[in-house]
Amino acid sequence: MGSITDVELPRGRLANWLAEPLRANRPIYMKVALAAALINVFALITALFTMTVYDRVVPNNATDSLIALVIGLAIILIFDFCLKLLRAYFVDVAGARIDRDIGKTIFEHILDMRMDLGRRSTGGMAGLVREIDTLRDFFASATITALVDLPFIIVTLAVIALIGGWIVLVPMAMIPIVIGAALISQPVMKRLSAETLGEALGKQSVLVETIGSLETVKSANAGSILTRRWDDAVSGHAGASLRQRVVSNIAITIAGTAQTMAYTGVVIFGVFAIAAQELTLGGLIACSILAGRVVAPLSTIAHLLTRLNAARTAYHQIDKFMEQPGEGPRGAGLQVGHVDGAIEFRNVDFRYPDAPELALSNVNFSIAKGEHIGLIGPIGSGKSTIARLMIGLYPPTSGLVLIDGTDVRQLSPSSLRKKQGALLQDNVLLTGSIRDNILLGREDVGEEEMMRASKVSLAHEFITRFPQGYDLDLADRGEGLSGGQRQSIALTRALIGKPPIIIMDEPTSAVDTETEKRLMENLREEFEGRTLVLITHRPSLLRMVDRIVMLANGRVIMDGSTDSIRSQVADIRSASRGRNGQAA
Repeated sequence: MGSITDVELPRGRLANWLAEPLRANRPIYMKVALAAALINVFALITALFTMTVYDRVVPNNATDSLIALVIGLAIILIFDFCLKLLRAYFVDVAGARIDRDIGKTIFEHILDMRMDLGRRSTGGMAGLVREIDTLRDFFASATITALVDLPFIIVTLAVIALIGGWIVLVPMAMIPIVIGAALISQPVMKRLSAETLGEALGKQSVLVETIGSLETVKSANAGSILTRRWDDAVSGHAGASLRQRVVSNIAITIAGTAQTMAYTGVVIFGVFAIAAQELTLGGLIACSILAGRVVAPLSTIAHLLTRLNAARTAYHQIDKFMEQPGEGPRGAGLQVGHVDGAIEFRNVDFRYPDAPELALSNVNFSIAKGEHIGLIGPIGSGKSTIARLMIGLYPPTSGLVLIDGTDVRQLSPSSLRKKQGALLQDNVLLTGSIRDNILLGREDVGEEEMMRASKVSLAHEFITRFPQGYDLDLADRGEGLSGGQRQSIALTRALIGKPPIIIMDEPTSAVDTETEKRLMENLREEFEGRTLVLITHRPSLLRMVDRIVMLANGRVIMDGSTDSIRSQVADIRSASRGRNGQAA
């Protein structure tokens, strides 16, 4: 029997993310194969026991022989029972290991995926990960058992031929019928499997989107449009699944009918063989039992071929995602040690995936070590995009983004982000305690540093009022906290560990004016000697920066000190009012 890792799915051999877990479980699969082989042998012995009883024991009333045969059969049945339990156990163990290994690999790839290559909706991505179950089930008991049972079809036919002679032609005639029905249905099943998976991912996407934004859906009264989307998705998935099951059941039903025909055919033709004294009554019963055993594996194969299409489709979808390159350099990347905090954008263009136009165009500016700059400009001018490029969430379409003179694309993303404190506009908190959300598993940061950063962000004030304090468990996305509280916790997360580069996008958008003043006093001292990139529409926050870079339509239109930029803006406004007065 060939190795399980040699089973043909698309593009020849299996991809490493699937092949490696299967190879790692090869010893378990060999045990399953051995157990399945012995179970097949025991099935032959059971048929031979029946023939012996009818042909030898019954005519001669050989009770002593019957007792001996029963004892032997009992021993075999006990072994058969134990082997079936062991086979099921080993298959479950292998399935659990494969599920764990593949799931871990895919989850790590999700965390490592490049944002610029485009990504599925949240629900679609979750549905794609669920397809691991389809692959695991395919490479579990049904596959192993079917592959082991196939060679025993020949063995069983040989035993039938030895007992009943030409009677073996009856079960042999059923074999091409079962195989033909399974193969004919494959092209249709392949198309329907892809259609069913697509509809399932669409349904999952609507469901996750609705649950994840239920408060917004209710407040905006968007239930009707999502209900229509859900109805369409469910109807499409139900229709595709129904068509798939109908086609699948045709092949499976034909296999079941062929099994019955093999059994009854042997009985019918066996009567004539007995009349011609070519077969005994015991031989007829044994042949009829074995005839069912011949077609049974083919019935499993028919069902397996149906599942193959679902597994093939799932494999295609997951493998397509796994083939996408991860973020950062192809190798390990340069590990970021000491960082001064100098940043430079050199002729940078950037376009979001599938966007019709550039988000940034020929952007050039530099930030010296420890310099505090503010990025300002109208909505959609490219301020947040610049922040994302600094963090390495996206690589530039062209040009260079340099940190201390090194292209960010050469740096290990995880080591780079350890040196950056980032607060973006989406203050998303994770399920878990406040402590977990601040530390994020960082073992190099102690509680003393957590308390210090919390006091700077003013989060310590409201956290200490909770009975559980920092151990308060938060719901999904921090539900139950106010927007200002979520923003304060996210700010604490950005400040912890005193990173040399701080990138903040509207850090006070969710707090009141008085809290903003107190926060600015704390942050001035916190940012001393560290590089600060501040994105804001609030003029009050610009007191914290030494220099302003103004953007419009993805381009830098002004770059200078705070006073010079204010003077230029005032001159532009004055000239604009003068032109409007003359026109009037």
